[in-house]
This record gives sequence, C-alpha cells and structure tokens, in this order.
Amino acid sequence: MAEIIKISDSTWRIEDGHVRFFLFCGTSKAALIDSGMTTVDAKEIAKRLTDLPMIMVNTHADPDHIAGNSAFEEFYMAPDEEDNYREHGGKGRLLPICEGDIIDLGGRQLRIIDIPGHTPGSIAILDEKNRILVSGDSVQDGNIFMFGKRRNIVKYVESLEHLLDYDGTYDDIYPMHGTFPQKQNQIPKLIEGAKEIIDGKASGTIVDMFGTDVMLYKFPYAGFLCGIGEKII
Repeated sequence: MAEIIKISDSTWRIEDGHVRFFLFCGTSKAALIDSGMTTVDAKEIAKRLTDLPMIMVNTHADPDHIAGNSAFEEFYMAPDEEDNYREHGGKGRLLPICEGDIIDLGGRQLRIIDIPGHTPGSIAILDEKNRILVSGDSVQDGNIFMFGKRRNIVKYVESLEHLLDYDGTYDDIYPMHGTFPQKQNQIPKLIEGAKEIIDGKASGTIVDMFGTDVMLYKFPYAGFLCGIGEKII
C-alpha cells in the first residue's frame, strides 16, 4: 500500500515500495509527477489530497513510473519517450514537452529540462518558486539502471553536466528512488562515477537483475547497473 507523506500544504510524496512519485499543487491545478509501480489508483490517491483539476506529467516511461497513467486520457511526456511508454503498455494521448517548456499550475511554474541518457526522453522538472528539482531516476543515491536498449551513459553524463547550469536555482532534489531528498553535490559525484565507467577505470561486480547478468559499479554515493559486453555509447 502506498504511503502518503505531506511535505508542505501544496506538495506530497507518495512512496510505492522502491519508487516514489509526487503531487504538486498550484492555485488553479495540480500535477501528478509520475504514477508509481503498483499504484493503478494513483489518481484517486491524489484526488483525496486536492480537489483541483489534475494533470499527469511523466519524468520517463520505465514501468515503475507509469502504473497509474491509465486513469488519465492524456499526459505530458517528452516525445522521445513515447516508444518506451507504448512498449510497456502505456495508454492515452501524449502531450509533448521539451527543454524550456513551462507548465503553469497557477502561481507555481514547472520548467522542463531535457536530461536523456537513463532513457531517451528523461526529463527533470524545476519548480522555480519552491526551489525544487525533480530528477526522475537520473540523480539519486540508489543503483541507476544503465543496461539494455535505450540507455546511453555518454548522453547521461552530458545531461548531468547540463543540470549544472541550474546550480543556485534549487535547494533540494526530489529523486524517484533512494534517499529523499538529495542535494546538488550529488550531481558532480555521479558525473565522476559515470566517466570512470566510460573510461574503463571503474571496477564492477556481476549481479543478477531480473534473470540477466549485469555489471554493478558501486561507488560510495550511488551505483550504476550496466550491460556486460555492451558498447559504451
């Protein structure tokens, strides 16, 4: 059962096992940011917290982030993520968003930042007024999936370097996995670790993930799960 945790009068986090998602409210509407892994009732959970009109925004489309999407006729997502979404059974009409777009909730603007790498259409969301950066899976202290099709660790590094352009615009990072919240200093650490993997300088351990052997590169601050023998791209 999902655990609902109030952060402020206009912000909640919903813990769904090993993943979380968020409800952000403005004065005119609310945004559900991701919809969890097992929470097909994510919209109903959110409606118990606010009576504002509600929109759905996805940071990306891995299956542990879209369980409740089917309750929405349409959703905001980067177009480069649609193939991933449909492959995992995602329904509804995609409303495209990309770098620089603003979703206005009424006195609360959410700025979209493109951060491909973990998936082709991963985005971060900057809540400028409340100084919050929602990072999806890309910034966290857990094990970041970088194996299988659609992952690109080189683009991932470029995306994190792009996030450095937003230093000073937020105080807390809201990740979908791992310790909540994170701070800005996690980003340079992740860049350093990913670059060590790219350069062949990191040591890993073979682990089983869903019946597939992958390489876990474990650093003090996070881990990366990478394909064995896959070309670094």
